[in-house]
Amino acid sequence: MEPEYGPFEFPLTLPPRDSRNLLRELHRQLRTAILDGRLAPGLRLPATRAFADACGISRNTAVAAYDLLLSEGYLVTRRKAGTFVADALPQRAMRSTAPTATRTTGRGDPRLNAYWRAQSLPAYEPMPTPKPHDFQFGVPEKRFFRFDIWQRLSGRALRALSRAPAIYSDAQGRTALREAIAAHVAFARAVACRPDDVIVTAGAQQAFDLLARILVTSGRTTVAIENPGYPPMRSAFALAGARVVPVPVDNEGLVVDRLPADARVICVTPSHQFPLGTAMSMRRRVALLDFARTHGAVIVEDDYDGEFRLGARPLDALQTLDRSGSVFYVGTFSKSLLPSLRLGYVVAPSWAQPALIALKLRTEWHTGVPAQDTLAAFIAEGHLARHVRKMRDVYGARRRLLLEILQRDFDGLLEPIASDAGLHLSAFARPGRRDVDRLLQRTFERGVRFEALSAYSVGAGARSGIGFGYGGVDETEIREGLAMLREVWRTG
Repeated sequence: MEPEYGPFEFPLTLPPRDSRNLLRELHRQLRTAILDGRLAPGLRLPATRAFADACGISRNTAVAAYDLLLSEGYLVTRRKAGTFVADALPQRAMRSTAPTATRTTGRGDPRLNAYWRAQSLPAYEPMPTPKPHDFQFGVPEKRFFRFDIWQRLSGRALRALSRAPAIYSDAQGRTALREAIAAHVAFARAVACRPDDVIVTAGAQQAFDLLARILVTSGRTTVAIENPGYPPMRSAFALAGARVVPVPVDNEGLVVDRLPADARVICVTPSHQFPLGTAMSMRRRVALLDFARTHGAVIVEDDYDGEFRLGARPLDALQTLDRSGSVFYVGTFSKSLLPSLRLGYVVAPSWAQPALIALKLRTEWHTGVPAQDTLAAFIAEGHLARHVRKMRDVYGARRRLLLEILQRDFDGLLEPIASDAGLHLSAFARPGRRDVDRLLQRTFERGVRFEALSAYSVGAGARSGIGFGYGGVDETEIREGLAMLREVWRTG
């Protein structure tokens, strides 16, 4: 069974048209979507002919599925208006079928705002336990992290706090950490800033949230995002009420010529485009900065793994090239150290710093002090720089092995995308290879997790492919995981 998105934003995974289970599967999946709120109460469904055409099924099958849902009370018809999801669902179904976790999320409840009613998100579950061969994005290697040094510095920070007054700290971040970050980004990424330009955050995600709140006027501000792109960044601005417009990327990065003229915020990953991995060319960087200056827009530059440049000297960050105070530079220690630290930062233009600091004060007050003080010492004593140098060698060897295997064993199947940085490598499926998502599901069932590039695109027409995160897998696991992928692909 292959997923068909049809007229909805979520997939319908249907058997072949001649299968005896087609009607049953279509009915079950539509019913489940209604129960968990992906098809919200009062939503008008497409006409049966349009629905059938979109899903590649016969109109008789579409009519039969609608009729079953009508007879069970999940749908209602309105004269000359069409077919709608019922406002009040059958109580027997809510009692006996809907899982407890799904019921308690309340998706579809009119008391929620429009954004959350529209989401096809699952009920909250803890992050899955990593598989033995886990190629997911954004996972760094922890086996080389110096926990002993971190523990020593953490103990020192706690002892210092025991002698200090029991008071709240600065919302902008501890002075020592801001000084350390300013020195680190100047050395590692040629970002010119002062400690006063740095705002410490709980990872990059809080940085996106804070920026969205100060930059977006709900219902009015247009925000341009890369497509494909990083979903949490997109969500942060959508939650703030922005009109989010996806803009395509190519082998030079964001296609600046496709930016909407009314874009006032532009979100990019220029050093290592997420998820494709390309670097934005200097020509595009200059054009993007010129667009921002001409249109009065700002740029959110997410440099999530820029320390790990594995090839030639990296191009200057947009923030380095900026002369008009248009760029917010967002960094994180989740990739260079550990995601569990939840520490990141924004280097902000001077005109925006008071608003960012005031908002952080009112929403969080300040980031945890012991972790800030520990990280400040870790950077100041040179441990971060040494760790990054070591991990460049480790990640470089893994990337070379991945490329070697892809070029040798997947020629004709996958086309690796040129990339010289970061913790992942991506590859497009060759023309005619359109079964990638189904194959990845089969490898997942066998204990190997890869990333489907289609999951990071908005709208139709996305080119299918596979993402290989190599931060959390060693060279033996890379060989074994790709051997499994090749076997699954060979057997179909």
